[in-house]
Amino acid sequence: MIEPSIVPQRRLPRFGFHRHTERLNGRFAMIGFIALLLLEKKLGHGVMIW
Repeated sequence: MIEPSIVPQRRLPRFGFHRHTERLNGRFAMIGFIALLLLEKKLGHGVMIW
């Protein structure tokens, strides 16, 4: 069996629902949620009050 001399490299997709983009989005959502909780604790009331 003949082996190729160059192995092609896969490029990451630029858009869409992919594992790395969903993981990054989830991490930013967790950071935002924790920041919101800390802000509410510091203010002493909820941020989304009318």
